[in-house]
Amino acid sequence: MTNSSAIAAPEVTIIVSPRERFSCTREALESIYEHSDYPFQLIYIDGGSPSHIQNYLTEQAQQKQFQLIRTDYYLSPNHARNLGLRQVTSKYVVFIDNDVVVTPGWLKPLVQCAEETGATIVSPLICQGSPLHTEVHCAGGESRIKVETQGENTKRKIIEKIYKQGRKVADIRPQLQRQQTGLAEFHCMMVRTEIFSQIGLLDEALLNTKEHVDLCILVAEAGGSVYLEPESVMTYITSKPLEPTDINYYMLRWSDAWELSSLQRLSEKWNLTKDEYFQNKYKRLGWRRQMAIISPFVRKLPIGKFGWRVAGKLLLSIDKVVNRYMTTRYAQKHLQNLQ
Repeated sequence: MTNSSAIAAPEVTIIVSPRERFSCTREALESIYEHSDYPFQLIYIDGGSPSHIQNYLTEQAQQKQFQLIRTDYYLSPNHARNLGLRQVTSKYVVFIDNDVVVTPGWLKPLVQCAEETGATIVSPLICQGSPLHTEVHCAGGESRIKVETQGENTKRKIIEKIYKQGRKVADIRPQLQRQQTGLAEFHCMMVRTEIFSQIGLLDEALLNTKEHVDLCILVAEAGGSVYLEPESVMTYITSKPLEPTDINYYMLRWSDAWELSSLQRLSEKWNLTKDEYFQNKYKRLGWRRQMAIISPFVRKLPIGKFGWRVAGKLLLSIDKVVNRYMTTRYAQKHLQNLQ
């Protein structure tokens, strides 16, 4: 795929940024260049990847002539996206995570949808798991602030609903069509670049949760629209185990401190009531680390189910302490604004 074309076409810049790991880098990047049928520029944000990934990206940037922006420290997703967004002058920008594998012809339908509908944001059909492109993760949805008034009491709640999650693509394919919706996810979305002159850059105070909801609400308030374009299909990788060089970034990316800070920012920004939504979030702090790191490790131990439960509880307690220490040290060294 070349980055120029003889035909006039709306300009597109793809920004690839780290989501939670680095081990999917090659598979994801190669899928973009193999399966894109539309001219594009590409900016790759490499936030502190291990040396073998850094070397691979340096080689690929030279071969494919894309812009590589690297920091020697880990980045929160919106920080990474903004590093790329500041470089964009094209009509459209595609945000895509570094663990997403696209299908042939994925890019052109997104552009066609935006051109034909005037959409501000266009979401592809996003799948999850393995086999690739067979199970729905997000086929549009809802994102808004719901205001409830009872007497003198007013509650403001954040609403996020994801449509068709967990359904088999083959089962619902006849139901899927281009349509206006209320939700797109940062796994992949195409955005009309001019909207950022109205709403500003992405909110970097949202370190690890609900960044996409925040953007969709801001776009709606600015008079923009979100569309689903199911002719564009891709999958974000969920079934592949973490590699050892992923773990430090994963621990920070899904740290308790980053989530608590993000929830506080979300609450203050939208004047939200600290309802059961927030209480559930507080109770589940660290669940991703448990699922991706602790549980797989414990199940390898030859101690039986009872031993697994005991070891799991012990490691969860240790994880809380280690995670707090690691996040604090990282903030002190690289991210002073998180203190």
